[in-house]
Parts: sequence; C-alpha cells; structure tokens
Amino acid sequence: MLPPRTPDSRAASLLAESAAAVDGGVMTHAEFFRWLDERREEQAQRVERVPFEALRGWDFDPHTGDLRHATGGFFSIRGLRVRSGFGPVREWSQPVILQPEIGILGIAVREFDGVLHLLMQAKSEPGNVNGVQLSPTVQATKSNYTRLHGGSAVPYLDSFRMPDPRKVVADVLQSEQGSWFLHKRNRNMVVEVGPEVEAGRDFCWLTLGQVNALLHHDNLVNMDARTVLSCLPDWRYASGDSARDHTSALHKDLEIRSWITRRRAEHDGAVELIPLKDADGWRRSSDALSHARGLFFSIVGVDVSSGRREVPAWTQPLLQPHGTGIAALLVRNIGGVRHALLRARAEPGFLDVVELGPTVQCAPENYAHLPPADQPPYLAEVLRRRSAGVLYDTALSEEGGRFRNAQSRYMIIEVEEDFPTSAAEDFRWVTPWQLDALLKYSHHLNVQARTLVAALRTL
Repeated sequence: MLPPRTPDSRAASLLAESAAAVDGGVMTHAEFFRWLDERREEQAQRVERVPFEALRGWDFDPHTGDLRHATGGFFSIRGLRVRSGFGPVREWSQPVILQPEIGILGIAVREFDGVLHLLMQAKSEPGNVNGVQLSPTVQATKSNYTRLHGGSAVPYLDSFRMPDPRKVVADVLQSEQGSWFLHKRNRNMVVEVGPEVEAGRDFCWLTLGQVNALLHHDNLVNMDARTVLSCLPDWRYASGDSARDHTSALHKDLEIRSWITRRRAEHDGAVELIPLKDADGWRRSSDALSHARGLFFSIVGVDVSSGRREVPAWTQPLLQPHGTGIAALLVRNIGGVRHALLRARAEPGFLDVVELGPTVQCAPENYAHLPPADQPPYLAEVLRRRSAGVLYDTALSEEGGRFRNAQSRYMIIEVEEDFPTSAAEDFRWVTPWQLDALLKYSHHLNVQARTLVAALRTL
C-alpha cells in the first residue's frame, strides 16, 4: 500500500483557501477580462500559411527528406516507423516532431493578504485559434531560454532554474502528445516566490479559484498551464477524506501500479526513426506534407510577425490536425467514492511505452472508415451522452507553439451507478486520490488525462 500523498498542512490550507477564492483578490473577474482584452489587442500577431520554400532557416535534407532548422536546434520533422501489438492497425509510418530537449513549464505562486495567487501570463502562440491564451509564468523550451533564436530573455526564468527546494510545491517531468512528439518532456513546476516578484505587463496574479473558473471557458487556459495545474497536490483531500478514498477504491494502489507495469512489459511493439521521405502513405506538396487519404494531420509552414514575442518575426513548420479531437472521461460513484475510467494507452512517442489516458481519446474522423468493431471503446457512449450526465464540456487548444488550430473537446461525463465496473484489460477505474498519487511520478498520466484531472478538480 502506497503512503498517502497529502500536501503539508500549510500548502494544503493555502491551496484550499485559494481555490475557494473565486473572485476578488488582486484582480476581479471583470478586471481580468478587461486586462485580457488589452493583451489581445497589444499582442495581435499575423500568422500566414506559406509554402515550404518560404521558411527562413528551415529546409528539407536532400538525402533523408527530414525538415530541420539550419542551427540544428528547436525541433525537426522526422519519419517514424511503428509496430504495435495493440489496436486495429498494427504497423504504420508517420512524420513525428523530434525535440530532444526538456523545456520548463512553471507557475510562480505568492501570498497576498494570506491568499495564494498564481502568476499567469497572457501569451500569443502562432498555432492558437484565437491568438492569446492564459499560460504559465514560464513556458520555454531549452532553445528559448538559452536564446538560440537570438531574442530577448525569458522573464522570471531564474525562479525556476535553481529554486530553493523549500519553496518548491511541484516539480515533475511530464510527457507531451505521444502521437505527435517522440519522447518530448517538460519539467512541470510550481514554485513559491516572495514580494520581490511582481506581475509584469503581460502577467497577472489570480487565485486558484479564478483559474479553475477560467478552465470552463473555451480556448482560454492553454495546454501548458493545464498540465502544470494538474501537478499541484490535490487540495480537496484532508487526511480523513483521503484515508476513506484510499480504502474505498475499487482497485488498490498496488493493483493499479502493477497493472501499468504489466501493460508496459507486455506491449509487443517497436518504434524506429526513419528518413522522412520513407514514411509510407505520406506525400509532400509545395505547402503541405499530408497523408494520402487526407487523415490524421499535415505538416505546414507559417510566417509569423508579433511585436510582443522574444523574436518579432519568424517562420516555422506546424503540425495541423485534421478534425477536432475528443478527450472524454467517464466517472461514476463506486462505494461512495467517485472513480474515473482510465485507459492504458501505448502511443509511439511515449518514452515509457504506456501512459494512462482518458476513457476516450481520438479524432472520430480518423476512424470513420473502420468497421464498428474497430471503433474506439466507449466512443459511441460518449457521443450518445451529449447532455445527460455531462459535468464538463469545453473546447480547449493543444500547444500552439507546435500545432496549428489543434482543438479537442474535453468532457467529463457521470454515468449511472448501474454502469458496469468491469472493463477490458486496457481500462481501470481510478479514484481522484489515486490520480493525485500517480502525478508524483513522470510518465504515468498523459497530457490529455492531466487536462481532465485539472478540470475534475474544478467540479
């Protein structure tokens, strides 16, 4: 039995009080939205899709077809060959984003009149559907914070590079999208700072309650902020409540950990980097690298100009998904405790083979050509429940620095108590406390599941 993960009493109290403060504090809701409108006006950027030949500093390698930056930094688009023991398709090849560096996603927290506030940033990204979204205090790749682009320094970075260990609230490596990145990880951090840290022009102090409320707005809190929020200790559980949750779980903690380990050990598959030109079924035109059937995603080029970024103008490739994704979590009461149905997912880009994802995670358009038996489990159940039992239903953007107009419909759906607790081997019912315990560790919950954990805590 794992020891309970209970934040120390001071941190638990501060987080709970901050979560209860849904308006007021340093900035009211009305003041926040006025501030956000001003930021959007000041950070207006032009993003224009361009042919590959117009990408400055980027080129396709004449021998491999790989798309790389002239510096060798930032990221590259490579080919990936995948063999999997699970799913309706057991072997395929695809483009993949290779970015072999660990970025920093960090939120600074500080007390104002005894109430903890989070320092959030209004940040424009070229791939965002609406330009500016709310991001962490620091959102930077290593190429960014080492200033490979030749731009200005990343504000507040020093609070996260070498923090006082006594001030660290959360610090864990977490993955990004395993279907689009190969082994991409970021350091997710929450660090307490003092009165010397003030909000700059594009930053604001918000309570946890305010940020939680903003999670219910479409395309407002960005993916990087959501993953960091999920890594906070779950403030909702006092020691007595966590003990009840712990003993009332359908599956004990050791069973869950053993199940994850078994799924990883039994996965019969392999991934191999290959020249991009050898990715079967993918075709390159003057302005897109796309699948021959028009499915999955395309790689496109964009030209960006922005007066409020570290670099005022640049070009880059972006991955543009085809269709809107669905990331849905089924929840139900079991033995007086809410449980969520998680799926062990083997995505080719995961460093540790398998991570836990939502009950359903897919773009339905990519499965439309497959027979009913090969449709994602529970997808029909999710689509059927468009209103009944829906606790959360919000359109949220994926990372706008690498993906163009990538949105998913994030849903939490409560099912009836006669809904089966038995499930296929890929699925397990997990309590919020168990989710919180797993988030102490790297590579256990994927980025979509982490967004839904953050959303679940707002209900």
